Parts: sequence; C-alpha cells; structure tokens
Amino acid sequence: MYESLLELDPIRINFSESGNIVLNIVLALIMFGVALGMRIDHFKTLIRSPKPIIIGLFLQFIFLPFITFILVIIFNKVITPTAAMGMILVAACPGGNISNFMTSLSKGNSELSVTLTAISTILAIFMTPFNFKLWGGLYVNFINNMAGNMLQPLEIEYSQMFETVIIIIGIPIIAGISFSRYFPVISLKTKKILQYISILFFITLVIIMFSNNWQLFVKHIKYIFIIVFIHNTVAFLSGYSIATLLKQPDRNRKTFTIETGIQNSGLGLVLLLNPSIFPVEMEIGGLLFVTAWWGIWHIISGLSISLYWSTKRISTS
Repeated sequence: MYESLLELDPIRINFSESGNIVLNIVLALIMFGVALGMRIDHFKTLIRSPKPIIIGLFLQFIFLPFITFILVIIFNKVITPTAAMGMILVAACPGGNISNFMTSLSKGNSELSVTLTAISTILAIFMTPFNFKLWGGLYVNFINNMAGNMLQPLEIEYSQMFETVIIIIGIPIIAGISFSRYFPVISLKTKKILQYISILFFITLVIIMFSNNWQLFVKHIKYIFIIVFIHNTVAFLSGYSIATLLKQPDRNRKTFTIETGIQNSGLGLVLLLNPSIFPVEMEIGGLLFVTAWWGIWHIISGLSISLYWSTKRISTS
C-alpha cells in the first residue's frame, strides 16, 4: 500500500493564474452563501447556552485534528507522508455547509448546527492555518525522528495561507452577514442556489483531477477509499461518543456527529491548488487525492447516516 501510494505524489493539477483567481472567487461566493444563513442571534446563543457550542467547537478544532494526528502516527508505516498530510489538512478545515441539511434530515438540532457552522467558519480564518501548521509540523518531526530526516520541514507559505483564508472566508462572511441583514428575503433564495453551486463546484474540481489521472485513480482508489473511510468513520464516532460521554440529548448527539464528520474539503482543495501556498515543485498528489475523495465520501456517508436517523423516532434522552 505504501509503495503504491507513492505513485500519486508526483501528480500536480496546474491551473493558470486566471484559473486560480476563478477558483478563489467561486469559493468566496460559496462562503458568502454560507454567511447568508448567519444571524446575530447565532452568536447570542453562545452567550445564552455556551456548553453545546463549546463542545462542538472543541470537537471541530481540537479533538478532530488531535485524533487525526494519532491516526497518522499509528498508520505511519502504511500510509505515505502526503496522504497523512491530506488527512491533517481535511481535519484542519471547518465543517462543511451541507452539514446543516444533513442535521435537519436526521432530526438533529438544526439551530445548533447552523450556529456551529457560523462560528466555526469564522474561527477557521485563524484555526485552519494554525492547526495545519501545528499538527503537520509535529507529524514531520515525528517521521524525521523515526526515519532520520526523511522529510523536509513544511516549506509552506503560512502567511499566504492565512491571507488566502481571510480573502475567501473572512471578507465574504462579513459581506454575507451584512447582505442578509438588509435583504432577508433575497438572502434566503440566494443561499439555496449557492448551496447547489458549492456541490457542483466541488464535483467539477474532482472531475478535473480524476479525469486527467484516471488510470492512477482506478489503480489506487481502493487505498484512498480505505484511508478516507477510516478517517471519516473515526470523525463521526468521535462526535457521537464525546457527546454521549458529556450526556448531551439525542438531537445534539446527532448534530455533533454530523458536524464533526462533515468537513469543508472544498477549502482544502482550493488551498492545495494555490501555487503561492503549495509551490508547483512540491509533490502533493497524496494530499490532493485524499482531500478530493473525502469531499465525495463524506456526502455519501453523511447522507447515509442522516437517512437512517430520519427513520428513527426522536429520543428525549
């Protein structure tokens, strides 16, 4: 498996400068759409009832990156460094905006889900670069200590990553909240349209990646599938088990499960495809494939869990 995954590393999906600008604009529009569902009341909820929000943010930004680091350490002899870094990047991204729909479908706490999406998206401006640098750096140090400086330090422009995240998340979020405040009816309709665009956008990116490397995709998908399946399953189980341990009600347990297992891997792909952050000469094929397949798989797994829960009676415990 390890040797087979190494074949993915040289893959690089190159976009022109104008193409990268278009990618950033589209993702910024998607984040604008996410912000259209944000209300000041979501942030007031943090003050009125902080415990569920704190649990959700803990799972999203602390526990998931930590447990991901544990996973890549455990399987370090089976998965390649780039595949491991792909897992860390996904874990560093905020929750995906489709989590709100899945929470509603599963009869979870929709208000809590929307509030967590709003707050975690804003925090991601800082936490995504921070978590990737922290856990990625620890992983590189671990591998080097084990194998004798096999990996170079992460030569990534973190300042550029921070700047990019501010542009494609920070500014659209401010614009979206302002727009929804003054144009609530238009915002509701626009949000739904942008949700469909976000899914179409991600699928298009994945098709471009896999179509140009179809033979490699077919040859190695079983390995990428196993990696993402285990990682995604651990994320879902982490959300449910921690929520159960903390004696959260059933609706909240469902919400935490989905919010922890659904990640904004579209943001991860846009960051990977930005040559200012990940220079063209870097061999990051493993990161690309893991991040891209995660984005497809979490839709399948998340909808499967949501549909299952939708058939069950709501428990008050």
